[in-house]
Amino acid sequence: MTESAHPKDILLGAQAAASALPVCDHYSGQPERMRKSLQLQAEMTAELGRCVFDVTLDCEDGAAVGREAAHADLVVDLVRAHTQEHPQARIAVRVHALEHPAFVEDVARIVGQVGDRLTHVMLPKVENVDQVALAARVLDRAYGPDLPLHVLVESPAAVQQAFEIAAHPRVASISFGLMDFVSAHGGAIPASAMGVQGQFEHPLVLRAKLEIAAACHAYGKVPSHCVVTEFKDTAALTQAARRASRELGYTRMWSIHPAQIRPIVAAFAPDAALVEQAAAILLAAEAAHWGPISHEGVLHDRASYRYYWHVLQRAQQTALTLPDNVRRWLPEQGAFAPAQTDC
Repeated sequence: MTESAHPKDILLGAQAAASALPVCDHYSGQPERMRKSLQLQAEMTAELGRCVFDVTLDCEDGAAVGREAAHADLVVDLVRAHTQEHPQARIAVRVHALEHPAFVEDVARIVGQVGDRLTHVMLPKVENVDQVALAARVLDRAYGPDLPLHVLVESPAAVQQAFEIAAHPRVASISFGLMDFVSAHGGAIPASAMGVQGQFEHPLVLRAKLEIAAACHAYGKVPSHCVVTEFKDTAALTQAARRASRELGYTRMWSIHPAQIRPIVAAFAPDAALVEQAAAILLAAEAAHWGPISHEGVLHDRASYRYYWHVLQRAQQTALTLPDNVRRWLPEQGAFAPAQTDC
């Protein structure tokens, strides 16, 4: 098989951003929990053979008022110490919002010192694409133009701008901020819409989630689903993650407790039967030189081949065992994925 016959080369458009990031983004802001989160990433990567979640060290909610600079310095120390032992660990940072007095200092202290060791920067409370452009310029002055920017959309006005935000070349992912979005409606949305059930039922919340997912997919960016605060209810978390993935088009989800990571990864993983089906269809397509085929009485061509190629990518991304005959398309990774690339 020649290199030119690889699915990623044959199936134009098959390298969607939806498969370019780990399916779980774990947030931690307290010092001891940040350390434990980084260690857990290392342990799970060694166990599974690949990195299945990012660790985002949180300055916005993690720093005590008046202690923002000290918290930023702690983040720098943690990143430096951890990446000395695990140089390809996937670590990000959530800085303060653009209008917060600590934003510039966060960027200068953290990005300016360890920007080369971060996978991305998360910017909260983004309202429009002009703010994205301004934040990107600040990041560039501190480090350089290669650091991806993830943004958190948290208001009705920001949702209305989702497509413009997603179109910005520095934006790699958009996350939905459920709690702030509900609060921004001045009591017009009930508190139940912040719960694990209500957030999938209230029309305004559901509309916002769909708008963000649609905007991301329109521009090849990664839509990241909001938190589930009922972190002790594994069944509810699993149901929410599966609905986000299979009904709303999200390819990534926030975790706020270590116990949420494995259920999120499992919920976003494709079913084993689907992985086997994808392998069989793509192998038959390869044998037909990627022309149309009939598989179990169903016609398939390059449009469906792209779908099944993404199934195999997602299987690898979530540490599932791939069928032997397609592993050559998706080689195994080492202990950690390279920063700023596929995990």
